[in-house]
Amino acid sequence: MRVSGAEIICKILMEQGVDTIFGYPGGAVLPIYDALYDHRDKIKHYITAHEQGAAHAADGYARATGKTGVVLATSGPGMTNLVTGIATAYMDSIPMVAITGNVASSLIGKDSFQEVYTMGITMPITKHNFFVQDVNDLAETLREAFRIAGSGRKGPVLIDITKDATINEGEFHSGKKFEEKKKPFDNKDALKKVVEYIDSSRQPLICFGGGVVGSEANAEMYELVHKMDIPAVHSIMGTGVLSWNDPLNIGMVGMHGRFSGNKALDQADLIIAVGFRFSDRVALNPGKFGRNAKFVQIDIDPSEVNKNVKVDYSVIGDIKQVLQKLIPMLDDTKHPNWIHQIDEWKKADYQEVDSETKLKPHQIIGAITEAVGEDGIMATDVGQHQMWAVQYCCRTRPRSFLTSGGLGTMGFGYGAAIGAKVAQPQRKVVHITGDGSFHMNMNEVATAVSYKIPVVTVVINNDVLGMVRQWQHSFYDDRYSNTTLSRATDYVKTAEGFGAKGYRAETIAEFKKVLQEALEVDGPVWIECPIGRDEQVLPMIPNGGTVENIIMG
Repeated sequence: MRVSGAEIICKILMEQGVDTIFGYPGGAVLPIYDALYDHRDKIKHYITAHEQGAAHAADGYARATGKTGVVLATSGPGMTNLVTGIATAYMDSIPMVAITGNVASSLIGKDSFQEVYTMGITMPITKHNFFVQDVNDLAETLREAFRIAGSGRKGPVLIDITKDATINEGEFHSGKKFEEKKKPFDNKDALKKVVEYIDSSRQPLICFGGGVVGSEANAEMYELVHKMDIPAVHSIMGTGVLSWNDPLNIGMVGMHGRFSGNKALDQADLIIAVGFRFSDRVALNPGKFGRNAKFVQIDIDPSEVNKNVKVDYSVIGDIKQVLQKLIPMLDDTKHPNWIHQIDEWKKADYQEVDSETKLKPHQIIGAITEAVGEDGIMATDVGQHQMWAVQYCCRTRPRSFLTSGGLGTMGFGYGAAIGAKVAQPQRKVVHITGDGSFHMNMNEVATAVSYKIPVVTVVINNDVLGMVRQWQHSFYDDRYSNTTLSRATDYVKTAEGFGAKGYRAETIAEFKKVLQEALEVDGPVWIECPIGRDEQVLPMIPNGGTVENIIMG
């Protein structure tokens, strides 16, 4: 059957099981939007306030479900506005397909109106990118994009399509939805060495991260930890893989991780890294990181091995498949002395102090956790509020805490929360942000209002760029250069001006009350929570430091 390129795009989206996309129209993609009009009963399109918000929404949709998110934008500034969102997904290995239009083939390379070199701009921040000028290449390219985005170490793929390729007609033949068929891991010989390392260890520690979430291997991680009685720590991306109250889950490690977890890293004789890439916010001093330990790394991506920390042994493969083979090879064991030692270190973990008269960040996050329950989803922006959120969110399952871990994108949270709520309408979604981040993305409330998306935004407002200011306090002699915002934004009035509901709470009792009301509103809500500008995220290990340099107060 001969159809237009724009129709081919719609048919491939439906073939691949896509029923939701986020985007923003423009001249170069008008043929695609015209075709979407005919399929509006099968593909729901959400127009955001800004293309970056659309990219973050597709990202949030993917994080909340494990499916591939889809974003559509026009050429030139439409495409460049996607860049931060694509890079965010790339750094955190999130499956996304970005479809962008470009000028007609005859205008390529002539500095035409709204023409940019999309391939060159996005090559470093995509798993792969494509440039399509021939309508006959369109279908297979799109299928390949979904295959690449959703297989192996997942990530964003971009297809840039000239306008004539969407207008011209070509032959279309239906195909099958991509379903990842993981190659069974059958290299048991590679696992024998891992068994030897574990058997000879007296103080083993498992470090797990986002790779476990991407592989859907949380059940296997639980089984490994408990069968072998091995305590575990996680990166920010591993939040929720093990329940926060699991006795063997010490919690997050790294710059703002627990003292006990960082101390365990320092004293372990074996560190088993599972889907954990030793980022510089965890291995702050690679030369002294795990100084007493042998390192075993299990990862799907060989490029992560020996990249940041030199390891003694590695196993390359899909984490779920590897653990399914490894676990039966291990004999049940116990490490009572090691567990006891960690329990002693836990007594020295940083403890916040409650207040009934002024809002404290840990109490705000605790109240959100209680209100949304285990099934709730939290999405954050980046800054102090992000760290408070991960420290106190008490998640019990993966895909319930969405944040920009690798790129650290201020402005990520609102779009991600919208995408998550669209993907999981039955679950409560709370967007946790700071006043600095929120001024980068508050325009997306227009999206939430237009579609009546009930996302609750909690603005932890200290009237400063809190994390940067904290560094200025600790390392720059309180020289607060350009981190005091002094903005006069009235969040309640601004919310109402957009058509949303606005609240302000000044005590924890007030916050709990308005949060319960907000969660019942059939639409977006903002809650402003003013806090002291000198509140700090603690503990903190400075860059280049170890647990010996930890700041506890």
